[in-house]
Amino acid sequence: MVVEQLDSNIKNSKNILLVSHINPDGDTLGSMCAMYSLIRDNYKKSCEMVVVSKFPEVYTFLPNSDKVKHLEDFDLSREYDLVINLDVAAIDRCSDAKILFDRAKCTVNIDHHETNNNYGIINIVEPNASATGEVLTGIAQKLNWIISLDSAICLYTAIVTDTGGFKFSNTTPRTLEYAGKLLEYGIDPSDIYQKCYESNSKDMVLFQSYCINKAQFLKNDSIAYTIVYKKDLEKFNNNCEDFTDGLTEKLRAIVSTKIAFVVKELHSGASKVSMRSKNIDIAQVCTALGGGGHKFAAGALIKANPEKAVKMILSEIDNRKLC
Repeated sequence: MVVEQLDSNIKNSKNILLVSHINPDGDTLGSMCAMYSLIRDNYKKSCEMVVVSKFPEVYTFLPNSDKVKHLEDFDLSREYDLVINLDVAAIDRCSDAKILFDRAKCTVNIDHHETNNNYGIINIVEPNASATGEVLTGIAQKLNWIISLDSAICLYTAIVTDTGGFKFSNTTPRTLEYAGKLLEYGIDPSDIYQKCYESNSKDMVLFQSYCINKAQFLKNDSIAYTIVYKKDLEKFNNNCEDFTDGLTEKLRAIVSTKIAFVVKELHSGASKVSMRSKNIDIAQVCTALGGGGHKFAAGALIKANPEKAVKMILSEIDNRKLC
């Protein structure tokens, strides 16, 4: 079994690195911090953890988050015995940490994105899982790992954030079963929900209101989108990625909206796209643009300015007659 290969490699590795994806969310960070404590508690080994962009303040409550380092603190010439990517749908989603992944003696890819092409030596990819946190919870059960309170908090956070508080269509009976089991370890679901969803700053709320107010609507309001420029973030004295979190979901929540997307201008001159839909497969759009994801939640990095990126997205939607 593939999980036994994971178990064997952890046992035989002297140095282990855990990797999250660029612009980290609750699933990749929760899964990474959970894996850190799972390896510590079950193998008596320490790991290193890396992020390739800013660690969102909203997730600093996660146990072991204070041990996460930025990529610039690593020796990129180092060879690890084992590198584990968590919630990294495509190898380029770990950005420059790919150097460490490629150089490792053994690589593990733990994920739940259907567009994942099994790029690791060991691949544990479950497209039907709601979150990588759900995949990791299943691994822990199969290997009879001890799950501490720290691990449970991280795993639950990963699941609750990637299911939108269990309201997204990716929530399954197994998702709720695993979440229920994690509750048995003494976590406080109300506290975690509040920290993830009800701890927004005044500036963030005002910023998102500003972005929604300038949203554009097309095709009888079935398509809704907004552009976030660098100057918009500067206007609110902020350059944090987490200020844009949830914007796409707010546009999707409009009753007439079938497809919603946010295009964010990056300092590199490229644009980051976050796309959501209620029941239309928009992963095909993002895949065509070099990204990927799930049917109803996907994203891409487009090497173009925001205006051109919008035209490219709308063209892909039109070509596929999605709206």
